[in-house]
Amino acid sequence: MVEHFLDIQSASNSSQLPTAASLQLWVKTALASFNTPFELVLRIVDIEEMSELNQTYRQKSGPTNILSFPFEAPEGIEMNHLGDLVVCAPVVEREASEQGKALLDHWAHITIHGVLHLLGYDHIDDSEAEEMENLEITLLQQLQINNPYQEQEEL
Repeated sequence: MVEHFLDIQSASNSSQLPTAASLQLWVKTALASFNTPFELVLRIVDIEEMSELNQTYRQKSGPTNILSFPFEAPEGIEMNHLGDLVVCAPVVEREASEQGKALLDHWAHITIHGVLHLLGYDHIDDSEAEEMENLEITLLQQLQINNPYQEQEEL
């Protein structure tokens, strides 16, 4: 079994963060089909830091749920660092509440979504989006998590 290294950095005041074991499981699930060991950093932040990063790197104001920063090693350097993910805990919490989703299920989805971005998946056009969403749905099903793109039924 290939081992992956996840460096978790918490810079959030949230009291509802997933455990390191959960984060590791979600990353491992996203990377399971790759026979190469990967390293990545997952940093959990609050609104202010995410807003700064979103403005700096995407020229968008306000926070977003996750940012992915793929790593490209310089030519001739062999490294297994996949990249960095930055997740905004308050945004993930708000989205889960607004969408009627279990908080940890939404964390799993956002984490897997970010890892797939580091692996080169994207959702810029419809065909890319469909491919990425289908892979997310499949990976989440392995974790017994429902399709996050399905409309929530009215209670």
